[in-house]
Amino acid sequence: MSDLSGAGKILSIDELAEQVRQFKAEGKKIVLCHGVFDLLHIGHIRYFRQARKYGDVLVVTVTPDRYVDKGPDRPAFSEHLRTEAIASLGVVDLVAVNGWPTAEETLRLLRPAYYVKGAEFKDLADMTGKIGQEAAVVKEIGAELVFAEDIVFSSSNLINRYMSQFSNETNEYLKIFRNRYQRDDILQIIDRMASLNVLVIGDTILDEYHYCSVLGVSSKDPALALKYHSHDLFAGGALAVANHVAAFAGNVQLVTVLGEQDRQEDFIRSQLSPNITPYFITQPKSFTTLKRRFVDGYSFNKLLEIYVMNSGGLPDDEDERLCQWMRSNMSKYDLVVSADFGHGAISGKLAREMAADAPYLAVNTQANAGNRGYHVVTRYPRADFVSLAVHELQLAMRNELGHERTMTDTLARRLGCNHLVTTLGRRGCLVWGKSEDLLGIPALARKVVDRIGAGDAFFAIASLASRLDVSNEILGFLGNVVGAEAVEIIGNKKPIEKMKVKKHITAILR
Repeated sequence: MSDLSGAGKILSIDELAEQVRQFKAEGKKIVLCHGVFDLLHIGHIRYFRQARKYGDVLVVTVTPDRYVDKGPDRPAFSEHLRTEAIASLGVVDLVAVNGWPTAEETLRLLRPAYYVKGAEFKDLADMTGKIGQEAAVVKEIGAELVFAEDIVFSSSNLINRYMSQFSNETNEYLKIFRNRYQRDDILQIIDRMASLNVLVIGDTILDEYHYCSVLGVSSKDPALALKYHSHDLFAGGALAVANHVAAFAGNVQLVTVLGEQDRQEDFIRSQLSPNITPYFITQPKSFTTLKRRFVDGYSFNKLLEIYVMNSGGLPDDEDERLCQWMRSNMSKYDLVVSADFGHGAISGKLAREMAADAPYLAVNTQANAGNRGYHVVTRYPRADFVSLAVHELQLAMRNELGHERTMTDTLARRLGCNHLVTTLGRRGCLVWGKSEDLLGIPALARKVVDRIGAGDAFFAIASLASRLDVSNEILGFLGNVVGAEAVEIIGNKKPIEKMKVKKHITAILR
């Protein structure tokens, strides 16, 4: 079979199925290998050579680009290039791009005599559980699952070493980090977050995105003219923070304020993760806060924002009822997360009560166009964990020109924090810990689609990490991984996924 030319070996999945049927009719035994094969290396070649010995025809199916989930910027090579590289090997007889995320349906379609996997899968354990599902299908179709025995190589490791898109500084940092920490230890920290019961309190914000193209300046007025294309509505503010937390923690209680008018409760409930229990307080004669953004549909640059809100806060009797509820319930939770966007959900009285009574309090006070200049973290007398953008740190310290490290240290001590993080955008973050030196952690983002919501995602997961009392370096690393995932998502379209974060970490720490 290996006398076929490289081009002649590449078939569609349906053509492959027909060719396999013909070979079986001739009495030939079919061997199947399946994978991403992103960077073809000697490990793959040895694997194919071993697989070929089990039968008469070696068939290889390749994971399509859209289903590759190996981490950021993967695959490095398109499915067409990956199949071409494999087809060039004399030991391989036929190649096709798979039609599904895993090999389960491929196994049922081709029904090979042998399904061969690499030695790294021998314990039938991978974080996605795919190999276990494939093993069940192998048994179902009466095939045999075998494992190659050789040195295990890693495409991710080779890509990190020779094709990294990070800066030299970041690559050097990751090299040090890999030597200092074991990947599995980091992944275990993420798994430990599932033991936490969390209360999230804060402002509901609905983010409405109107995608437009710019027509130019109006002929009659000095106004920008836009052509509307489509729009999205996302659950932002404390809703987004709760969804991020819920992807990692066990149970989440959400406490937030909705308006009496344009309440949008049905939509909000539909957007919350199943493990979130919501408690909605109504602000009379008010709207549920909505931020309407007009966005260039090509670049995703924001052109105009309109806030529909009433930041006057709850009436005194409603605020007291909320304070009483918090006093009665805070102690039930391992962590209280205050997602304080300064739109009235959290009064000064409630902030002081949380600072006094929360078993572990994580706080973010966001400075935005609706509150900038007077909404600062020092409205909380104490917090165990604080995450602020650098401009929010400057506002809290009333100092635009002060040294970031000095101000971070001063504010953390003033609030009695266990950890305080200052996020610096593309420069990464500073992490202060009460028993460690202040550290700078480089950013890990390589593609920025939208920065909206990235700080909320960072805050959510870093709060959980702080509650687990991890080191400064691990806290900042986890936060920056989550931030890198978040900036590739439009607004708060979807929460950060635990499995994607684990794969991201696995990819960059190989």
